[in-house]
Amino acid sequence: MNHRLRTAAFAVATILLALTFFNASWLAPEPVGALRLIAHRGVSQQFAHGDIKDDDCTARMIETPIHDRLENTARSIEDAINQGADMVQVDVVVTKDRKVALFHDWTLDCRTEASGPTRDKTLAELQSLDAGFGYTADGGKSYPLRGRRKYPIPSLEEGLRASGARPLLFNFKSRDPGEAEVLAAALKAAGRRVEEIGDGFNGVPAQRAVIARHFPKAWTWGKDSVMACTKGYAIGGWFGHVPKACRNGTMMVPLNYQWAFPGWPDRTLARMKAANARVMIVAPRGVGAPPGLDLPEQLGEVPRSFKGYLWVSDIWTVGPALRPARDIRSPAQVAASESALKRRRERL
Repeated sequence: MNHRLRTAAFAVATILLALTFFNASWLAPEPVGALRLIAHRGVSQQFAHGDIKDDDCTARMIETPIHDRLENTARSIEDAINQGADMVQVDVVVTKDRKVALFHDWTLDCRTEASGPTRDKTLAELQSLDAGFGYTADGGKSYPLRGRRKYPIPSLEEGLRASGARPLLFNFKSRDPGEAEVLAAALKAAGRRVEEIGDGFNGVPAQRAVIARHFPKAWTWGKDSVMACTKGYAIGGWFGHVPKACRNGTMMVPLNYQWAFPGWPDRTLARMKAANARVMIVAPRGVGAPPGLDLPEQLGEVPRSFKGYLWVSDIWTVGPALRPARDIRSPAQVAASESALKRRRERL
């Protein structure tokens, strides 16, 4: 009996040792390329995520503002790039007159003085609204961004001008493939070189199919495809298997679960490169976590050899920590940022 146990233990140990070497990151070729920051909604007002529901109004949950930028606006796109972003994620909505605007919410009640579905308004009607109307950091006692009207809801064309040659990641707020048709037509009409610039598109399968038809080489992904690739590789990758979902796909790696990915980081990146897949590091998973990094010190948890995408929720503070030469903040704004970060850390 003891002999059988020893034999079994030896076999298990041998298999584990073989898998360790098979997935050894240090034996993989050194990744080439560069670390690329994706700014979620550009420079935006930050808020405590907590147990947020889909219908919660995040404009009423913001931290004390340390700047006056509003998400998805032309100025927020410009400043995100100035603060170190390589790509900016924006939300797209098709208006009543079949134009494309950059705006997050399904309805106007949360952020503006209007009410009702966003899609029931024309572009001109949307741009006449006060996009900072609903933002409050003290439960409605004050509205520090109300009445300024400095940064209106932008059209697609205004967003494109703000991004210049930098890529945008378009996020569809609906599941309607017709909206993908409208966006594709608008991009072509604007002369946008989608595939050359490297724009991306996040949506449901039907929307991704529309984009692939118009821009065959464009980066497209959605929650379903990302989950299939990520979970599939976390299991099968130990044996060198790269799931079909990863081929020309996207894998997301939570900052606190890097250990769960076979061959991380260099071997994983080599396998994903062979599958023409993109790898993105996102915020640590957990209750109240934002989608992307919102503390500069989190950059220290990103492997130095990682060459892929890094999802950033607070580009205003995280961007300069990685690329200080591109910091556009004044000394007063830097001091305000440090105070905000201190409060954010204390909340964790």
